[in-house]
Amino acid sequence: MGKNKQNNTSGGEKEAEREKRIEETGQVSLNNNEDGDRIHLLTIIGEIEGHENLSGTSKTTKYEHILPSLAAIEDSKDIKGVLVLIHTMGGDVEAGLAIAEMLASLSKPTVSLVLGGSHSIGLPIAVSTDYSFIVPTGTMVIHPVRVNGTVIGSPQTFDYFRQIQARITGFVCDHCKIDHNRFEELLMETEVLTKDVGSILVGKEAVKEGLIDEIGGINTALNKLHHLIKRDENLKARE
Repeated sequence: MGKNKQNNTSGGEKEAEREKRIEETGQVSLNNNEDGDRIHLLTIIGEIEGHENLSGTSKTTKYEHILPSLAAIEDSKDIKGVLVLIHTMGGDVEAGLAIAEMLASLSKPTVSLVLGGSHSIGLPIAVSTDYSFIVPTGTMVIHPVRVNGTVIGSPQTFDYFRQIQARITGFVCDHCKIDHNRFEELLMETEVLTKDVGSILVGKEAVKEGLIDEIGGINTALNKLHHLIKRDENLKARE
């Protein structure tokens, strides 16, 4: 009886820790599947926060939480793959690109699933994984780099903006199937976004343009990740 009570207590403590981690960082390990694969669930939700803290009422993804987690995932012998759930309005460009670069450089299989939206700098994150999904009603907003606050109108400033945009465009086109020229056309579209330039792609449109691999939901995303994990294990077994 005492041993069972202790086990129940231990299980309750682990569940409490699991819930606390989800609440604080939006991350959790999925390890109750029939394949026995330990998968790390990573969420990119709200606004991607950079060096400046956003208001306490904003939903944010903090890059200082994400980057160490990704390094730990790469170093872990137990974690077999990463599932990234995305619903973001965008945010800090440098922080978003850092997350995307880290995801793209992982040796573990990765799959992303766009829920709701993956706007602005959320786009590089969505395409950084080995395979990507979007739900039928999911949206992707593509637009040129924007800045808040005072802008110094000098040639050096505008050249800096061009360099940032070139980095984003280059990363996106290197990690999905869209043509570079077509991406720039969507980037500078003037008839879609009111009082702005850019494009909105919904579900199948994002797949048709080559940004996202497939329409799907959580079931298809997890099945694909398990498939990629098994493929990698088979390849390693042959070496």
